[in-house]
Amino acid sequence: MAKFDKPVPTMGAEDSPDAIYDATTLGKPKMIVFGLQHMFAMFGATILVPVLTGLSVSATLLFAGLGTLLFHFLSKGKVPAFLGSSFAFIAGYAAIAPNGEAELLPYACLGVACAGLLYLVLSALFRGFGALRVMKFFPPVVTGPIVISIGLILSSSAIANASTNWLVAVVAIAVIIVANIWGRGMVKIIPILLGVLVSYLLAVALGEVDFSGVAAAPWVGLPVAFENTVFALSSNFDAGLAITAVITIMPLALATMIEHIGDISAISSTVNRNFIAEPGLHRTLLGDGLATILASLFGAPANTTYGENTGVLALTKVFDPRVIRIAAVFAICFSFCPKFAAVIEAMPACVIGGVSLVLYGMISAVGVRNLVENKVDFMKSRNVLVAALILVLSIGIAYSTAGAIVFAVGGITISLSGLAVGSLAGIVLNAVLPGKDEYSFGGDAPERADEPEMRFPLDGELPKEVKEA
Repeated sequence: MAKFDKPVPTMGAEDSPDAIYDATTLGKPKMIVFGLQHMFAMFGATILVPVLTGLSVSATLLFAGLGTLLFHFLSKGKVPAFLGSSFAFIAGYAAIAPNGEAELLPYACLGVACAGLLYLVLSALFRGFGALRVMKFFPPVVTGPIVISIGLILSSSAIANASTNWLVAVVAIAVIIVANIWGRGMVKIIPILLGVLVSYLLAVALGEVDFSGVAAAPWVGLPVAFENTVFALSSNFDAGLAITAVITIMPLALATMIEHIGDISAISSTVNRNFIAEPGLHRTLLGDGLATILASLFGAPANTTYGENTGVLALTKVFDPRVIRIAAVFAICFSFCPKFAAVIEAMPACVIGGVSLVLYGMISAVGVRNLVENKVDFMKSRNVLVAALILVLSIGIAYSTAGAIVFAVGGITISLSGLAVGSLAGIVLNAVLPGKDEYSFGGDAPERADEPEMRFPLDGELPKEVKEA
């Protein structure tokens, strides 16, 4: 261990006897197999985002891998986390490029890259003031309704896609439900991937898939095309559209940053290592933010830590971050195969619709769970008002005739999405209205003014092997 390298404390529990913290004891062949398995567990959700938005599948895989490696570098190689495509930003892509228009997607990517800058700001605040103090400005009464709104806004596109062939869509939904509820082992971990595969095969059998693009695609090629990157905007830059994209998409980072903190807490509990204490949220947020910025600049979806990652860790009991880095390398290798990407891009709308019906519903359900688990008191009028205005403004404006609030500033036309307006209104109202609850982020229960203070254990116990060293 390096002289200045701090050990990661435990969460206060004894390590599981089946847990493997050093995968080299398994041998290199098994490490590679575990890495490949981890990549495929992340695969379903990762590739679905570019399919839904029109972004490049190859670029997505490339920057999922590169983003994961960057994250591991900045977090000192201690956190066993894989970074995949973020679903929270789908609403932003849909607002700027509703039909996946190639000429509009770079503007959406610019907005996501700017949203990634908020990660860096929050990372600096965490470093300077501590996680608990900063997160009190973003309580569940704000973030919960925002997440609920994201799923509900996206629901119409899921219905539109599913309606192209309801049989295939229903099969996709059924497979996901069966795998998630009754599945065992790895089946339970990859319900999305199984839903995509089974419904895709059914669509092929029904003649719903056109494989002409697959036949024409080469086996090897570059994953990134310059015209799909943010840098291509320099030739014909629309300032109004750029500002609109930034203002519309940046508030979505609030949801993803909360998701990040939740994922790191979940990984900490699963692995029995307190990663919030070491390497610290400021490092993990920095890694996630820079990975998102890098991916967006080159036309790939925003990166985020994955809940699926926690599931695989819990199943395999292999907690060595090196296995995750092997998975990242596999993702990078797959990104250089255009034929593989063409197979994904040939996926019919009915498959996408069936899978996204579940996923978008799950997004909203996560928001509801956030409110329930944190015991948000809706007997308080101020909490009702904050949540109500976020929901009504976000959803109402999204489904209005205009679809946004449009205004001109200095000759530049700017449009604010419902989600942007709702998020900003909720944050401001929560800050100015009296009687707000106090919450502890990262713990199991909310911190209230009338309850004992509850804090996430920032100082855990050192692992047994460190104590004995």
